[in-house]
Amino acid sequence: MDIRKVKKLIELLESSDVAEIEIKEGEEAVRISRVSKSAPQQMHYMAPMQAPAAAPAAAPAAPAPAAAAAESEAASKKLRGNVIKSPMVGTFYRSPSPSSPVFVEVGQHVKVGDVICIVEAMKMMNQIEADHAGVVEAILVADGEPVEYDQPLITIV
Repeated sequence: MDIRKVKKLIELLESSDVAEIEIKEGEEAVRISRVSKSAPQQMHYMAPMQAPAAAPAAAPAAPAPAAAAAESEAASKKLRGNVIKSPMVGTFYRSPSPSSPVFVEVGQHVKVGDVICIVEAMKMMNQIEADHAGVVEAILVADGEPVEYDQPLITIV
């Protein structure tokens, strides 16, 4: 499923009173649900096989993502250049596989459309492309680290 379609689903969910959306296209499926009515902007993507294991752990960890989002928001205001943000919740990867070289390094020149990283969501590898040309100033997330929707990933100046 295309990242743009997932972003559109998130926008639809945010602008409505619907608590959860599940879409299936052939063998691909995406389920987006709100964490709680008190925090309608926090979205989570859940794979059906992960839902039972993630449910107990999600309740105590709820304040941490809110704090991380606040820190991320404050940090993004201080960042120079163009900030590439995560279009979804998932896992950040700097290379297509553990044995492959990384997509970009700090100081490397990139063009618009160059793949700069991958965000894995629901076993789908979503390539994130540079939307600005320039030099990679900072990589803000460690390889294999979970990321939130709209979290800054890379800065390009």
